[in-house]
Amino acid sequence: MGAFHEKKLPDDAPVAAKALNWVDSRFPLTATWKAHLSEYYAPKNFNFWYIFGSLALLVLVIQIVTGIFLVMHYKPDATLAFASVEYIMRDVPWGWLVRYMHSTGASAFFIVVYLHMVRGLLYGSYRKPRELVWLFGVGIFLCLMGEAFFGYLLPWGQMSYWGAQVIVNLFGAIPFIGPDLSLLIRGDYVVSDATLNRFFSFHVIAIPLVLIGLVVAHIIALHEVGSNNPDGVEIKEKTDANGVPLDGVPFHPYYTVHDIFGVSIFLMVFSAVVFFAPEMGGYFLEYNNFIPADSLKTPPHIAPVWYFTPFYSILRATTADFMGWLIAGVAAYVALLAIKSRLSAKLKIASIVIGLVIIAGMLVFDAKFWGVVLMGLSVVILGGLPWLDKSQVKSIRYRPSWHKYVYLVFGIAFVILGYLGVQPPTAIGTTVSQVCSFIYLGFFLLMPWWSAAGTFKTVPERVVYHPH
Repeated sequence: MGAFHEKKLPDDAPVAAKALNWVDSRFPLTATWKAHLSEYYAPKNFNFWYIFGSLALLVLVIQIVTGIFLVMHYKPDATLAFASVEYIMRDVPWGWLVRYMHSTGASAFFIVVYLHMVRGLLYGSYRKPRELVWLFGVGIFLCLMGEAFFGYLLPWGQMSYWGAQVIVNLFGAIPFIGPDLSLLIRGDYVVSDATLNRFFSFHVIAIPLVLIGLVVAHIIALHEVGSNNPDGVEIKEKTDANGVPLDGVPFHPYYTVHDIFGVSIFLMVFSAVVFFAPEMGGYFLEYNNFIPADSLKTPPHIAPVWYFTPFYSILRATTADFMGWLIAGVAAYVALLAIKSRLSAKLKIASIVIGLVIIAGMLVFDAKFWGVVLMGLSVVILGGLPWLDKSQVKSIRYRPSWHKYVYLVFGIAFVILGYLGVQPPTAIGTTVSQVCSFIYLGFFLLMPWWSAAGTFKTVPERVVYHPH
C-alpha cells in the first residue's frame, strides 16, 4: 500500500467536485461506480428476461424496508403476536399498507426469482465460467425459502401455526436424529412461544444477514466473469484496442434505463395487487391466517404457501405404494450410470454401491422419510446444474429443437406440482404428482445424456443483435 495521496483540484473547482475528490481519496466511490456501472460492459443483446435480476434486488429492498417498520410494532409473543398484527393493520398509520407490501413482496420475490432462474436455464447462465454465480444464486434461493418459512409463522394465524407444525414434524421422519432435531427447531414439544421467538430471530436477523452477503457475492462474481447473453457468446473474447468488448455496451446508462422501465411496469402491477387484491384469492394470504392460531382446532386442509407447493407435492407424492417405483427408478439409474456413463471404473463401482445402499434404505425406512429426502433433493439438485449439463452450447437458441419440448414438459410438470400442492390430496392427484415428480427429477438426473444428444446449431462468433 502506497502513501496517502489526495488529488489536487483548482481552488475554483465546484464544491461537489471537491467533495467527491475528498471521498475518492478515502473510499473507491468513483472506481466502484465505473467498475460496476458506467464501465461495466454488458452484452448489447439483452432482452426482457434480463430485468428479473434487478427486480429481485428491488423486492429485497422493499422487504427489508417494510420489515423494519413491521418489527417496530410486532410482538414476538404467542399471546400477543396475532393481536399485534391486527394492531398494525387497524391502528398504526399506514400499517395496513406496509403489511400488505411485505406480504405481497414475499410472493413477488419468488415470482421474479423463479423467472430469473428460468432465464438461467434457457440461456445456460450456469455454464463455465459462471458456476460460482449460479451456486451463489442457489444459495440465495435456499435463504429465501428459509426466510419465507420462518416468517410464515409470525402472524400466528391458523395456517401459520399448523403449517409450521406439519413442516417441523417432517424433520421427525429422519432416522435416529429426527425427534431431537424437531425438538431443537421448535424449542418445545409443540409449536409454542419458544418456536415463535426462534423463528422471529432467524427471520429478522440471521437469515437476512446471510442473504445480503450472498446477494453481494452473487453480483461481485457476476461482474468478475461478465454477464451471459441469449446467444451464449462470451463478449470478452472480442475486444477493441482498448480492451472494450465489441459487442458490449456500458451498463449505465443503457441497462439502467432498461431496468427502470421494467421496474416501472413491475411497480404498477405490484401496486395493483397491494391495493386491490392483497390476498390474491388466498394464494398470497390464506384466509385461515386471518383466524387466531388454535392448537385444539386443525384446519380441514393444511398446505404451504404457493411457492413451496411444487416441492411439497413431491413430498406428498412419496407414498408407500410409490416406493416400488422409486426403487425401480434408482436401479435403472444406477444401471445407466454403469453402462452409458463415461465415469471411471472406480466411480462406477462406487455408484453401484451407493445405489444398493439407497435401495436397502428404501426397504428399511418408511415413505415419509424418503419424501423428505426427495423434497430436499428437488431443491439442492439445482446446484448441480453446471456439471449435469453436457450440452455443446449454452443457449437454447442453438440446441436441437426437441430440447425445447424437454424444457416445456419440465415447466409444465413443475406448474402442475405447484397447483396440486395447494389442493386437498386425492387418488388421481397423487398419481399425477408421482408422474410429475419423476419428470422433475428425471429432467436433472438424465441431463448428462439428453443435453448432449441431437444436432446442435452453429453458434455465431459474435452476438446476434437486432436494433429496436
